[in-house]
Amino acid sequence: MASRGTTETTKLKQNLEEQLDRLMQQLQDLEECREELDADEYEETKKETLEQLSEFNDSLKKIMSGDMTLVDELSGMQLAIQAAISQAFKTPEVIRMFAKKQPRQLRTRLAEMDRDLMVGKLPRDLYTQQKLEILTALRKLGEKLTGDDEIFLSTNAGTALSQFERVSTDLGSGDKVFALASVEVEKAKQ
Repeated sequence: MASRGTTETTKLKQNLEEQLDRLMQQLQDLEECREELDADEYEETKKETLEQLSEFNDSLKKIMSGDMTLVDELSGMQLAIQAAISQAFKTPEVIRMFAKKQPRQLRTRLAEMDRDLMVGKLPRDLYTQQKLEILTALRKLGEKLTGDDEIFLSTNAGTALSQFERVSTDLGSGDKVFALASVEVEKAKQ
């Protein structure tokens, strides 16, 4: 009986990840279908989704306060949700990869964006916004950035990064890795 609770913990984590995936997919689908919806319908749907994310975040807080064995894994999800709610990130795909701690996929997405920019498929302003989000997410995950990436990050760091910094400090001391990364991002901003 040494594994008591292990199955339940695994199932809980799986359910939470599936719910987060569903909400992130819902945001991504909404952005992709934005032009097909009228402005009121788009805003209402986005508002409802953000409310669902907020409720999900509240549930995570309750779980985290009572089950310390899940804090580290849930803190990453909570940070991603708070980033979505604060709109520090505009790209649901980046939020999802960050929440699932997928630095390799983030780097692949960055390479695809570099290619799309070169062939004229991606506008410069959208490229800058998404690259900033990806580099910030990689930084928060403790990934080492290249010198060029550090320069890009410090040159383009603005409101989105400061919102993300503020959100990440709201988590408290539960996740020391994210706190350390937060300090490093702050140094890069100076």
